[in-house]
Amino acid sequence: MDYDALMHTLRQLALEAGDKIMEIYEADDFDVRSKSDESPVTEADEAADALISAGLRLSFPNIALVTEEQSDTHDLNVTDFLIVAPLDGTKEFIHRRGDFTVNIALVESGTPKRGVVYAPAKNRLFYTLPDGSSVEEIGPFDKAQAGQVTPINVSKPDMSALMVVASKSHRDQATDDYINRYQVKDSKSAGSSLKFCLVATGEADFYPRLGRTMEWDTAAGHAVLNGAGGRVLRLDDLTPLVYGKDTFANPFFVATAPGIDLTPA
Repeated sequence: MDYDALMHTLRQLALEAGDKIMEIYEADDFDVRSKSDESPVTEADEAADALISAGLRLSFPNIALVTEEQSDTHDLNVTDFLIVAPLDGTKEFIHRRGDFTVNIALVESGTPKRGVVYAPAKNRLFYTLPDGSSVEEIGPFDKAQAGQVTPINVSKPDMSALMVVASKSHRDQATDDYINRYQVKDSKSAGSSLKFCLVATGEADFYPRLGRTMEWDTAAGHAVLNGAGGRVLRLDDLTPLVYGKDTFANPFFVATAPGIDLTPA
């Protein structure tokens, strides 16, 4: 794999998709429908998906592609593949809260190795470099060429004063019960893959998710967190979260900086 070409393409497609999403986000109104699983989908999801999937298939025709909005890709049996959530955080988008992202990742041997997470309404762009390390780029963003980047690294957690980030739209009692096992100094809420990125930058120490997610929701943020020195573990046995699972559904997990004495759930 030519990781230089890959990351150039992933970054460019994420920025182009972000522009398309923001055109719709800033309109007076947009169409919202329900998918078969009752989750919402908008014209922004579909427009971004069409742009990204066309670009990936053109540039990497020999790599399998799994994308949230194309159900015919959800039956693939793969361990090496590109995976896309064209608009992660649709509920945040619908309610105009800004915490939505474009997620594109490369999974190799069941592990997210490279990825980009772009939050166009927040003007934040995170990605792995070709060598696998992670950065945040400082805008404005030129689609043709990367600008100034800042290396990102996870925190060194203080077990007596942990910082936690949890879901803005999906936080529940089970999540609060898990968080309450730890000595937490402060907690914040965020939507979409921004939670992984807040752990990756050291703005939070860990992010527990005791709820439904799919691999396209997590792969890009997982790759960014890996490149910043973090890890993502299943909550049932604290083993690494792997990809290419049946139906691409995730178990409960925790995204974390090393050094926290975690307990399974």
